[in-house]
Amino acid sequence: MFSVAVATLGCKVNHYESAGIIEKLEADGISVVPFTSPADVYIVNTCTVTAKTDFQSRQLVRRAHRTNPSARIIVTGCYAQTAPRELAALPGVSMIAGTEMKEKLPGIIQNITNEKQLIDVSDISLKRTFSDLPVTRFHGQTRAYLKIQDGCDAFCSYCIIPYARGRSRSLPQGDVIRQIQNLTEAGYREIIITGIHLGEYGQDLPSPANLLSLLRKIEDCTSLERLRVSSINPTEISDDMIDHIKNSKIICRHLHISLQSGDDTILKSMRRHYDTGRFRDLVEKLQAAIPEIAIGTDVITGFPGEGEKEFQNTARFIESLRLAYLHVFPYSQRPGTVAFSFPDQIMKSVRKERAAVLRDTGNRKRMEFNSGFTGKKLSVLVEGSRDKETGYVKGFSDNYVPVVIPEGDMSLANHIVQVTGDHMIKEKVVGRIEANERRTD
Repeated sequence: MFSVAVATLGCKVNHYESAGIIEKLEADGISVVPFTSPADVYIVNTCTVTAKTDFQSRQLVRRAHRTNPSARIIVTGCYAQTAPRELAALPGVSMIAGTEMKEKLPGIIQNITNEKQLIDVSDISLKRTFSDLPVTRFHGQTRAYLKIQDGCDAFCSYCIIPYARGRSRSLPQGDVIRQIQNLTEAGYREIIITGIHLGEYGQDLPSPANLLSLLRKIEDCTSLERLRVSSINPTEISDDMIDHIKNSKIICRHLHISLQSGDDTILKSMRRHYDTGRFRDLVEKLQAAIPEIAIGTDVITGFPGEGEKEFQNTARFIESLRLAYLHVFPYSQRPGTVAFSFPDQIMKSVRKERAAVLRDTGNRKRMEFNSGFTGKKLSVLVEGSRDKETGYVKGFSDNYVPVVIPEGDMSLANHIVQVTGDHMIKEKVVGRIEANERRTD
């Protein structure tokens, strides 16, 4: 049987798109095998957000060629869109497929040959329609993802993604509702809505909408039990949205709000449209309205011009906030971005040292947040595999606390159970199941 292997790097949107490609291939009777296995075709869905992900993408291409030198290798994704010639030079590459070609790959994959290399990368900035390969199942996952937005109009000075993904485009509200209904009927209790710039959702639609109107419609028109909102910018969370999340019966008490720096001069240089005062006000407002909400954020260290004073401003600012976790990245120069040619570039070793400092802060804040739920009740969606360290049944609460359940068994998988936090094992809360609290089909 004709076989295909798929490897994916990067964000939730990339993984969602790979899942759509795999599902369509399997529906067409094509065998999808692990990437480590011999295959007729390998698809590498790349990321280019940092130099490290570029390197990892090239390594995956080389690995595929070593596994089966006669296989056809298709490279797609953000790195393929922005640097097709670099990837075309790698051994075994048969096709470079730009971002908008992803949805066409299942239909053309069997006709690709090794005889003549094909580079199909168009000007993504001209694309105005939403590309979608609907996904109805996520192998090995209890939670489902749904891509509702693509592209970005922000053009932050450090970011290559608008050049790789194009302008903001949205999945129409009716299609969102239908796909959520399909996923709910397939047995998913929790769905994570995601996008490249989620807060821009709906602005490009013929009848303009926004994320808040969509959240309201999902709650009114579907039977979904839990809805989780992916990463969002601080300027896109209004008082009305806070009120809606507070009163919602399905939206998880968890937001990932991008910060990037805790120094106002650096934020301005990054072309972020807020300052630290606005960010702090938002966090405090959310925590006052929803006391047990988990708020996470991302931070970039070593951006051009970030001297010791600016870094210490960031460190102190983060220390002063009650956050649930941090995602920390050393700044990576991306050719084609405004910041690439900025003066005062920071040494890579310094970027990494500062990232290590903030990761330590993030680990401590994660422990502090999670340990605050010992003695408290949590609503946990149990996953389909056991915790590797303890062997216990595991899951996440609606406010993103990792929970292990000693007395649980795998019959609880894909059920939402009520537990009381008992004690901690590292960063995980050990939960006791409340009597008669298990939610069943």
